[in-house]
Amino acid sequence: MNPCDIIRKKRFGGELNEMEIRAFVDGVVDGSFADYQISALLMAICIQGMTDRETLALTLAMAKSGDTLDLSDITGVKADKHSTGGVGDTTSLVLVPLVAACGVKMAKMSGRGLGFTGGTLDKLEAIPGMRVNLGIAEFKRQVSEIGCAIIGQTAELAPADKVLYALRDVTATVDCMPLVVSSILSKKLAAGCDVVVLDTKTGSGAIMDTPEKSRKLAEMMVRIGNLSGKHFSALLTDMDQPLGNYIGNALEVEEAIDILAGRAGGDLKEVALQLGAHILRGAGAVARVEQGVEMLEEKIRSGEGLKKFAEMIAAQGGDARVCEDTGLLPKARAKIDIRADRDGYVESMVTSDIGNAAKLLGAGREHKTDVLDLSVGIVMKKRVGDAVKRGDVLCTLHAGEKSDRTGAYNLMKRSIHISDRKPEKRALIQAVIE
Repeated sequence: MNPCDIIRKKRFGGELNEMEIRAFVDGVVDGSFADYQISALLMAICIQGMTDRETLALTLAMAKSGDTLDLSDITGVKADKHSTGGVGDTTSLVLVPLVAACGVKMAKMSGRGLGFTGGTLDKLEAIPGMRVNLGIAEFKRQVSEIGCAIIGQTAELAPADKVLYALRDVTATVDCMPLVVSSILSKKLAAGCDVVVLDTKTGSGAIMDTPEKSRKLAEMMVRIGNLSGKHFSALLTDMDQPLGNYIGNALEVEEAIDILAGRAGGDLKEVALQLGAHILRGAGAVARVEQGVEMLEEKIRSGEGLKKFAEMIAAQGGDARVCEDTGLLPKARAKIDIRADRDGYVESMVTSDIGNAAKLLGAGREHKTDVLDLSVGIVMKKRVGDAVKRGDVLCTLHAGEKSDRTGAYNLMKRSIHISDRKPEKRALIQAVIE
């Protein structure tokens, strides 16, 4: 099929049929479409949009562009969770072992951090010895035997997405809604789970810059996901401040362990429990979300959630003793307090700036080849709405030898806004889309 014909049709607003979309994806994978032709079609899609029928066809074609994971030989319902990215967002490390302790299999494929967004795989690698690059057979065996695993996506799953994402990144088409949806869902469909819950962020640390765009993305992902025959739902959650109080790889593992051990709570725990409860309901383990939350809370109280996390760590070669002694995690050499200049209330935070400050310390990467310092990061001491006195510690930087301490300090100082007025409390979970 002639690439120019497909480009021309979409350029003038035509609806591509399934055969044309499949030819495009095949051309992306086998190289018969040149980069400039792929880029031209991406821009035409960005300008003209796609119908649900087109977006579903693109998603399915991308999912089938490489290997697809067959989990049917694993007994029970298999579930997954996806976040559109954020700062201090450690929900996977909390909900995966908790949901598995409730009897629902969590076959989780995750990614690495890029820019100000943290990556689950990087966090796990802060645990000494932890392996995230398991083979498919080992991954399936672990999910079957202990109920959960978190690994990196294999190169053979949805290879078309890797090519398209690289070109989207350099053609200003990253935030095109149909392309975002097909990118996320194709990988989830290829991974073979029955139930998927999406955590769609909104706020200053979200991929979509307005609540309206975030909600539209969540609704579109659920609609297209369910058209594929799987069970999808989404929560629209606030990212106008870091979700957890710890930002940075080893620090976030420590906070997840504290929550599983019953020593910590807050927004991170609440979102993790809500996401986990929607997974349990989607899997048929409970009839109502409230029952799911209570079941997960019980797994914290009984210690079963933390025990399951230790099992998963040990199965993947990690030192499970970290669940009892977080002092075994990497620790930064220096701690630097940032203090309030005045009395008042924490009115707002620029979450993306906080994530970028952590990146300057060495916790995040600008390029995929960058090497992280897994020990560094930021510990937030105040949340939006908290009263502060002049001199109170707002946050503490955990810095290493190569950290840009001055850059991180200055960025953090301007990211936290203090005023005389106590702000209205924003809803942590702004919508549920099913």
